[in-house]
Amino acid sequence: MPEYDADFYGWANEQAALLRAGRLGDADVANIAEEIESMGRSEKRELVNRLAVLLAHLLKWQFQPGLRGTSWRLTIEEQRRRLASHLKDNPSLKARLLEASEEAYVLAVLAAQRDSGLDRAAFPLIDPYGPVLAMDEGFYPQ
Repeated sequence: MPEYDADFYGWANEQAALLRAGRLGDADVANIAEEIESMGRSEKRELVNRLAVLLAHLLKWQFQPGLRGTSWRLTIEEQRRRLASHLKDNPSLKARLLEASEEAYVLAVLAAQRDSGLDRAAFPLIDPYGPVLAMDEGFYPQ
């Protein structure tokens, strides 16, 4: 019997087989629950990461108008589509969208500052767009 800490792949396959066979008493329920919770955290991290990329590009779009180009526009478009798809696949994350956006904005400012060379003070302290506006396909800040 593969151990959770020693052979995760083997353990996962064995646990899946036990669950499919209805052998719950033989399953490693505590670690299965931990893995399921971990998957949920991963989905939220994915939401935050996608929002951070989108917000960073919106900030660069707004605060570096002379550098606007196809690459930035396509990145904004791509992240909006990926976010919409992620939320469609995980509708309960919509309830966490504002919280995720607040986390993402902090990361977005760091990325925009790094990529642009602008001082942190050039960017608003609080997200000026919010998740709904940021994800609106027609929105590009001026």
